[in-house]
Amino acid sequence: MSESVLIIGVGQGLSTSLAKLCYSKGMKVALVARNVEKLEDLKKEVNAETYKCDSSDIESVKNLFKEIDKTIGTPNLVIYNASSRPSRNGVAELDPKQVQQAINVTCFGAFLVAQEATKRMLKRKSGSIFFTGATAGVKGFANSSAFAMGKFGLRGLAQSLARELHPKNIHIGHFVIDGGIGKKQMGDYQMINPDEIAKTYLDFYNQDKSAWSWEIELRTSVEKF
Repeated sequence: MSESVLIIGVGQGLSTSLAKLCYSKGMKVALVARNVEKLEDLKKEVNAETYKCDSSDIESVKNLFKEIDKTIGTPNLVIYNASSRPSRNGVAELDPKQVQQAINVTCFGAFLVAQEATKRMLKRKSGSIFFTGATAGVKGFANSSAFAMGKFGLRGLAQSLARELHPKNIHIGHFVIDGGIGKKQMGDYQMINPDEIAKTYLDFYNQDKSAWSWEIELRTSVEKF
């Protein structure tokens, strides 16, 4: 039976590159978004199952995995790409409800997905769960407090789960994407190619158990450290 990948928070860019690469390697692909209509072209291209889910909602995530149980079963790889950020305002101008929602999507949703995936992977005694992070999870920038809170929480979740679940044969990965994602060059600044990021995810997935990593950082050669 072929391996399967469940990608949460699918849109243009990295998620699309991941779906195409995994499909090219013979994996069964399942795509999850709040708006599944936008996934029709990608669905056809990679012969994927699509699921509607609000990753910040407890019942929605539970129902997602109940559906997955009936279709592809327990995924071999779960990738959490969903995130949200309010506008780049100073802390005094931020809307608290928007901040709360951003944290719920970026961090709490990752916990909900990881929890449901872990329950199933523990029974099978294997699996991988990957989280897409950002520079904001390592250092907070001015006028980006809401995004930083979500991404810092995401990184903490990943680090904790790695220590808990690696000994149980569940591979946890956190990817610090240090820069903008895209295939175009913006002036002197080179964007990080999503196809190349996807290759790193798959390399990470195929790591030998004797040398598992839990985190990797990706940036272009011209990124200012």
